[in-house]
Amino acid sequence: MQATNDIRLLLALVTPLIGAGLIMAVGKKPNVRETVSLVTALLLAGLVAWLVPAVTRGETLHYTLFELLPASLAANLTAATTATALTIALRADSLSMIFAVVASSLWVLTVFYSAGYMRGLREHAQTRFSACFALALFGAIGCAFADNLLTLYLFYEVVSISTYPLVAHHQDAEGYAGGEKYLVYLTTTAKALILPAMVLIFVLSGTLDFANNAHTGILPATAHNTVITILYACCIVGFAKNGIMPFHHWLPGAMVAPTPVSALLHAVAVVKVGVFSTVRVMLYVFGVDTMHRLNLGLPTAYFVSITILVASIIALTKDNLKLRLAYSTVSQLSYIILGVALLTPTGVEGGLVHIANHAFAKITLFFCAGAIYVASHKKNISEMSGLGRVMPFTFGAFALASLGMIGAPPVGGFISKLYLLVGAMDAGTMGIMLVLIASTILNTAYFAPVVYQAFFGKLPPACRAGSPDPAEAEERRGQATPPYNEAHDHGHTSTAPGGEAPLAMVIPLCITAVASVALGFYPDFFMHFAHAVLP
Repeated sequence: MQATNDIRLLLALVTPLIGAGLIMAVGKKPNVRETVSLVTALLLAGLVAWLVPAVTRGETLHYTLFELLPASLAANLTAATTATALTIALRADSLSMIFAVVASSLWVLTVFYSAGYMRGLREHAQTRFSACFALALFGAIGCAFADNLLTLYLFYEVVSISTYPLVAHHQDAEGYAGGEKYLVYLTTTAKALILPAMVLIFVLSGTLDFANNAHTGILPATAHNTVITILYACCIVGFAKNGIMPFHHWLPGAMVAPTPVSALLHAVAVVKVGVFSTVRVMLYVFGVDTMHRLNLGLPTAYFVSITILVASIIALTKDNLKLRLAYSTVSQLSYIILGVALLTPTGVEGGLVHIANHAFAKITLFFCAGAIYVASHKKNISEMSGLGRVMPFTFGAFALASLGMIGAPPVGGFISKLYLLVGAMDAGTMGIMLVLIASTILNTAYFAPVVYQAFFGKLPPACRAGSPDPAEAEERRGQATPPYNEAHDHGHTSTAPGGEAPLAMVIPLCITAVASVALGFYPDFFMHFAHAVLP
């Protein structure tokens, strides 16, 4: 069932764009700025929630923004017998809603968290930060609701450009280097691989509109198999935000950004845009039937398995907490692509529901990393011994989210792993089952020591009294306190934690941790949408 020109899609799209403009307008009034950010996030979440009942009933909602090229002219540019108009258009279907609900709901919590973090560290350029954050959500929602490959590509690039100022926020050599790597990797791969692939797909099929189901795809049966395979490979690696090796280096490099940006990169928008775009093209441009016919599924699953295992091994070697989490993300993103590549209903469901399960768990982990830094100015795992007894809420949330990444019950990640394992069994591939088991062991190996050391490790003497180191306090007495710069602090600050981070940071991370557990007990909401993609 389809509805045309549903205005709610347009409202959801423009809400963060208007919010970004208002944030810039009131930037000199911090409290008003944060209020505008919060109201914008709440409005977006409400608009997305408004779409849920219709999509749950099986409706596909559409809205055409404008037509770039009418069908009569488009027919002259294609080898297909028929052609559709080139449009910038939106759609809300089951796959859209998984990403849209995740991004819009987590943005609300990120607004609270960002205010506590940025003010707690007295960061500069907070107005630019908030405005770019809103623009990134504008791009993310555009990708979620894209009705065709052209619209998806345009909003994909919006996300890349709008997040560059966030990655380079500190405006120092390290920040600019990370930002440059981020922008070069993401825009170069998109322009070099996705753009030409998109042109050839249009020439072959006469349309860029996504198929109405995940089986058929849009490519004609007359297209040469080798050409289809090359196009498929370009799309898999061209959406480099999906973190597949070897195009993953931008992700660890972007960790020079403030922690709320890391949360945005890893959970709310950026990497989810990458994997969402990848699975959207896999299912609705190529389609399950074509992938079966050309045997593209299992080779893709084994290809991303390399990323799953290698990134987990690299994560084991990282002492910096954010870098360990970054390589964890590189690994976890490929679970989503692996599940879809299994081409079984259960595998696809497991992959798609992991978009939500990973988002809530990973944003919790990054929220915790930021809270630890604000409270103790420590970034290295080796320096966090005993901090769990000083910051029990933060490290308790970290422990729950870690279970989600490992795939242990009762957290939502267990549902993902279970469905992926069953999907691998349905596909008859023991190799993928072994990859999932091995990666679970590796996940445990790099998360468990963090939690164990935090709760059972020896607390440094200066921390036991909950006061700063006396010598350092004497040295800094009478001096003006400069703003902390996370990019410049390399973990050597000995300032002891005085307890938890500000409530504006602790409350959101506790909520997302509880939500991760809730997704384990009540997975039906996202599972309903995932099941509808490939019934």
